[in-house]
Amino acid sequence: MKRITDRLLIGSFAATLFLLSGAFLARPVESFSELENRYLQKMPRLTWDNLLSKKFADEAESFVTDHFPLRADWIGVKSAAERLRLQQENNSIYKGKDGYLFEKFPEPNYEKVKSYVEAVKRLAEKHPDANISFLLAPTSIGMYPERLPWKAPNYPQEKVNEYVGSLLGDSADYLNGFDFLRPHAAESIYYRTDHHWTTLGAYYAYVAYAEQMGWTAAGLDEFQIENVSDTFLGSFHTRGQFGGLKPDVIQKFTSLHPVDSKMHVVDDNTDYDSLYAEQFLAKKDQYPYFLGGVHALSTITSKLDADQADLDKLLIVKDSYAHSLIPFLTKHVAEIHVIDIRFYNGSIAGYMEENGIDNSLLLFNTATFADNGAILKLAR
Repeated sequence: MKRITDRLLIGSFAATLFLLSGAFLARPVESFSELENRYLQKMPRLTWDNLLSKKFADEAESFVTDHFPLRADWIGVKSAAERLRLQQENNSIYKGKDGYLFEKFPEPNYEKVKSYVEAVKRLAEKHPDANISFLLAPTSIGMYPERLPWKAPNYPQEKVNEYVGSLLGDSADYLNGFDFLRPHAAESIYYRTDHHWTTLGAYYAYVAYAEQMGWTAAGLDEFQIENVSDTFLGSFHTRGQFGGLKPDVIQKFTSLHPVDSKMHVVDDNTDYDSLYAEQFLAKKDQYPYFLGGVHALSTITSKLDADQADLDKLLIVKDSYAHSLIPFLTKHVAEIHVIDIRFYNGSIAGYMEENGIDNSLLLFNTATFADNGAILKLAR
C-alpha cells in the first residue's frame, strides 16, 4: 500500500511539473505588464560572460518568475494572504487615506535618470530647428504623500522633476507637472485605484501645453462631461487586492464643437472612427477605453478648417498618460503621430525627418521616466 501511495505522489508531482512546464512554454512572451505597470524580464542571453558573472542565472530566475503561468492569479493569492496579516502594503501597493491606493516610489538611480535626460537632449540636438516640449507628470503618490499610511517610506517625486528640469536647460520646453497640477490637487485629477491621471487631470495638462504653444485652450464649459463608467477598479486595485474600495469614475469630455477624428494603428494596419473603445468598459482594465490601449505607432487625423488648425503635424512620444490627453489636442492639430517608446524600436529622429514633423511632445509620468531604459531610444 505504501508503495502505491508513493508512486501516486511521485506521479502527481511529475504530472504537475509537466503541465506547468507545458503551460510556461506555450504561453506568449510579453514585454510589459499593464497589471504591474513595469517591464518584464526578457529572455536571458546565454554567453560565457553571463554564465561566469551569474547574470544568466539571475535573469533566468526573473524570466521564469515574470512569465509563470497564471501569474496574475498567484499575485491575487499572495495579496489575500498579506491582507490576512493586516498589512498596509501588498505587492508594492499602499492602502492610503480617502480610498487612495499608491505605488511605492523609491529613490531612483540618478545616473540612469541623467542618461535618460541626455537622450532627450540628443534628440533635440538632431533637430535644432524643431519645437520639442517635455512634460513630466507626477503620479498620485507624488501629489498626495500626506495620504500615505503612517511612516510609509516614499521618495519625493518633486525632487526628480526638479532634477530633470535642471539638466534639460534650454534643450526642450519643460513642463513640470507639479506646476500645473498642484493648484488643482483638491479636485479629482487622479484615479484612486489606478496609476493614471483622470480625464480632468489630463485636461489640465492639455491647458498647460496649449498655453506653452500659444494656443487658446478650450474651457471646461466648452465640453459635455459624461460619466462613461462608475465601476473602474484599476491596476493598483488588481495588484493590491484591497477590499472595501469605492470604484473610480471614468469621464469622457466631448467638445460642444466636435472635430471628426480618425485613428490608424500602424501595428496591425487597422483604422478606427473613434478615439474611444467602448468595449473596454465591460472589462476589468477599463483605461484602454482611451485610444484602445497601447500601440507602438499610430496616427490620428482630424478634419480642421484652416482657421482652426494651430499645427499641421505633431509627434507625441509617450507612455499611457498621454492616452486621455490626446483627444483634447485634436482641436488644434490636424495630424498627430503617436509613438509609445516602450514598443517602438525605430529612430525617433529619423521618423520626424521622414514625415516632415517639426513639433514634438514628449510626455511621461515620473515613475515611468525614472526607471525606463526605453527612453534611451530617443538618442538613436
